Amino acid sequence: MTNEVLWLPRPDAVETTNIGRFSQWLSRREERDLTGYPALWQYSVDHLRPFWGAVWEYFGLGKTVPEHRVLADETMPDTVWFPDETFNYARAVLTAPGVDEDDVLVRAYSDTREPVEWTLGELREAVARARAGLVARGVHRGDRVAAWMPNIPETFALMLATASLGAVFSSCAPEFGAKAVLDRFVQIEPKVLVAVDGYKYGSKTIDRTADLRRVVRGLEGLHAVVTLPYIGASPDGEVEGETWDRFCAYDEGIAFEPLTFDHPLYILYSSGTTGLPKAIVHSHGGMAIEHAKMHSLHHDLGVGDRFFWYSTTGWMMWNYLMSAPIVGAGIVMFDGAPDPVGMWRLAEESGTTYFGTSAPFLMACRSRGIKPMEEADLSLIRGIGSTGAPLPAVGFDYVYEQISQTAQLQSLSGGTDLCTGFIGGAPTVPVWRGELSCRCLGADVQSFDPEGHPGIGREGELVIASPMPSMPVGLWGDPLKHRYRDTYLTDFPGIWRHGDWITITERGSSVISGRSDATLNRGGVRMGTAEFYAVVEAIEGVADSLVVHLDDPGQDRLLLYISCSEGVELDDDLRRRISAALREQLSPRHLPDEVRQVPSIPRTLSGKKVEVPVKKILKGVPPEEAIARDALANPDALKAFMRP
Repeated sequence: MTNEVLWLPRPDAVETTNIGRFSQWLSRREERDLTGYPALWQYSVDHLRPFWGAVWEYFGLGKTVPEHRVLADETMPDTVWFPDETFNYARAVLTAPGVDEDDVLVRAYSDTREPVEWTLGELREAVARARAGLVARGVHRGDRVAAWMPNIPETFALMLATASLGAVFSSCAPEFGAKAVLDRFVQIEPKVLVAVDGYKYGSKTIDRTADLRRVVRGLEGLHAVVTLPYIGASPDGEVEGETWDRFCAYDEGIAFEPLTFDHPLYILYSSGTTGLPKAIVHSHGGMAIEHAKMHSLHHDLGVGDRFFWYSTTGWMMWNYLMSAPIVGAGIVMFDGAPDPVGMWRLAEESGTTYFGTSAPFLMACRSRGIKPMEEADLSLIRGIGSTGAPLPAVGFDYVYEQISQTAQLQSLSGGTDLCTGFIGGAPTVPVWRGELSCRCLGADVQSFDPEGHPGIGREGELVIASPMPSMPVGLWGDPLKHRYRDTYLTDFPGIWRHGDWITITERGSSVISGRSDATLNRGGVRMGTAEFYAVVEAIEGVADSLVVHLDDPGQDRLLLYISCSEGVELDDDLRRRISAALREQLSPRHLPDEVRQVPSIPRTLSGKKVEVPVKKILKGVPPEEAIARDALANPDALKAFMRP
């Protein structure tokens, strides 16, 4: 672990930040000092009922709730939160505290069309029109509405309209192929499908009309198909079903169904690298209370802020972004290719105050020598978020050397399963180089040894030892929760096992060292793959990497695959530098037996490296059995790992 501090909280942070004001309010309420982050976090996990009741009340999500009715049953996965309360997520978003009807709430940019701005009033009108369209097509509480749509305001309006009715929303990004879309939507049997006819990614135009017809043929029980002519691939009379404008032709006002806290809001999907992706069901109350906590207390967002996170509608970060108005913050949307220079210019143009992205994007900017501070005025940015993969220490250096010397870098770890980050940062906690600054409030994250004992300062299994409101209410098609238990709660009965290796430091920060199902174990020395990548990808000339340990009986081979920076080829000098860095910084036992150059590293649609499927392919498993190609962002990258 490092002691190098890259950013410190303001001396007056307790007075000037949202979390500081909340901690003072809670301190007065509980008659104890909770203004220091360690004390506040400990209180939040030791006293779940009063903490989450306070969050519910503080953010105006509902009236004061007696402690025993905040959490009626804390046995995972049958946890019961706020059993007596009615709630609607769409109402919470469209209330947007502190925002007037004429204030711009949504700023949307796209490779496909000109920028769009919606005021709060315009968003509410769009939701009312989409709601009327759903009602006219027979959508009721509990029905599913599917969107094969990009990250644009219309998708946001459709999600809120669906939620207002108590129907259940689910989305796939347009870059998902027809098979990937069907693998997801067939499971949930939607009543309405809304899609675009295509999209642009950079300068490339992708027509989706033929794929849309295939998807429609594969979905039984559809009452309506609605197409938004995003690229104008077909005249209005030739698109599948009816057009978006016709669907939204009427405004019959907006209303919000009163729902239980745990009523299904939307369905997200696991990566689906092998077999059908899990259909993960999240709730109205769980998403609202968790995202209010994160956006306000951890990201310090509020009225006047503009929150951006580069995401597609196929990644949980899109759903996370859409919740920002619950705390009065505006959202910045982008649909298109994440150009390493263009994204920073977009931040300047949009007035973004919190810039969220992925660790691979930041590392790609670094590899290409991009200097964002020279490309755009980023002075409004107070926070920079990174997730999707562990950000190496050199990534931290890059942010503070080339992007902003004053913004707080928050490296987050969480997942689709909870639709949030449960390890990240806070305005009252320093940023240490290469570390996630703190466990998030209300997230009882622990590092367990194989016997289930928590520990500090040593690597262990990442578990969440107490329930959180944003834990899924179920997996679709799993009414008795057998698959739910098998997925999350069997290794340590009643305790959520997330599948990562984590080390928690004495000061409360953390290091994620990789997936626990992709560990490198040579000669009894165990190492997470994230540690390996942090060293390799810091070497000049290496753009990306993937390491595989073939450890079957009779063989013990460590294979390293790298993609090189533009204009660089793998040669003896680069091999020597890789070996020297690994020997010096990690372990001589983990020197690769072979280093190979590949055109690109295969990643899922959400940007994660596919270590285990590649290992299976190298062991001789047919690629079609090892991984679903439609789950990959770059399926052609697999060719380099296949036997000739």
